[in-house]
Amino acid sequence: MEFLLPTLREKRQVDSLIKDTIDKVLVLRFGRASDTVCLQLDDILYRSTRDVSRFATVALVDVDSNEIQVYIKYFDITLIPSIVFFFNAHHMKMDSGNADHTKWVGTLQSKQDFIDVVEAIYRGAMKGKFIVNCPLPPERIPKFQLLYKDV
Repeated sequence: MEFLLPTLREKRQVDSLIKDTIDKVLVLRFGRASDTVCLQLDDILYRSTRDVSRFATVALVDVDSNEIQVYIKYFDITLIPSIVFFFNAHHMKMDSGNADHTKWVGTLQSKQDFIDVVEAIYRGAMKGKFIVNCPLPPERIPKFQLLYKDV
């Protein structure tokens, strides 16, 4: 899917995309092109880009790139795939029932799930909110256990 969606490997590419995406939700998928779960998510993202193109931009971020490690540390991306959302250069958060509201960890089950999530973030951002509630039912939200080091 790397050839179908823009793939960012440099920090300046990510910085400029975050800064230059105005009045749209920016969806950054952090992951690897060789990972099967990332490929499943990339397929959903690619099939949805046309439907969300009026209010969202989707890009892939290669976690193996050395320059991207700044973002990996900043957003604490330990599990892939992870999706981070922005709106007008502001980091958007989503309460999905997990302890971490800063990103979506794991894949989505369908194209419609992705569209619903992006639309909820867009509507919340247009109202001036920086955190929105997840529109998906709890059984369709991936569950994971957070492990904290040195706590």
